[in-house]
Amino acid sequence: MLNLFARAHVNRLSDPVGRALIDRGVSPDTVTVLGTVGAVVCSLAFLPTGWLALGAVLVTLFVLTDLIDGAMARARGHGTPFGAVLDSTCDRIVDGALFAGLAWWALTGGAEPLAGAAALVALVGGQIVSYVKARAESVGLTAEGGLVERAERLILGLVGAFLSGVGVPWALTVTLVVLAVGTAVTLGQRILAVRHSSREAPRA
Repeated sequence: MLNLFARAHVNRLSDPVGRALIDRGVSPDTVTVLGTVGAVVCSLAFLPTGWLALGAVLVTLFVLTDLIDGAMARARGHGTPFGAVLDSTCDRIVDGALFAGLAWWALTGGAEPLAGAAALVALVGGQIVSYVKARAESVGLTAEGGLVERAERLILGLVGAFLSGVGVPWALTVTLVVLAVGTAVTLGQRILAVRHSSREAPRA
């Protein structure tokens, strides 16, 4: 949902950085991989051990590289099929590491079982939401949009972790429960979108 409203504003900030990196010979794929490795390491090193605020800040910084590699592709004038697959794969890896780290903490040291359960729902549901879109596109259908896409998942998870890390009670539980419910709604929306698309598609 945020993609519809924020993309143009974000691009105005990220495009100059992307052009500068391309001018220096940096590959978008390199930025994608480095950002993914950094986000995964921070998610699994800081979040499960209770360093929620620091972990959320560091993961956010690495996640922002996802904006930069797209800006680099635009600056270069084209993307590549390999780059598109790599980017989507790395997105799924980062999402999995983030919510696995939050679930790990919530179910162990954090002693917040509801937050842990919601994190697992968000983890699995987010992967399925992305899969539905990819599978639909592979057979010529569409499954765009929805209440909670990747940007919303990351924002809710990271904001909840940060607020919990600085002592706001129930912040992580509330944000993750909202995210879990929103993810379920989004999955339903995408299934309906695929059904609508299949009815409009010409019969083979």
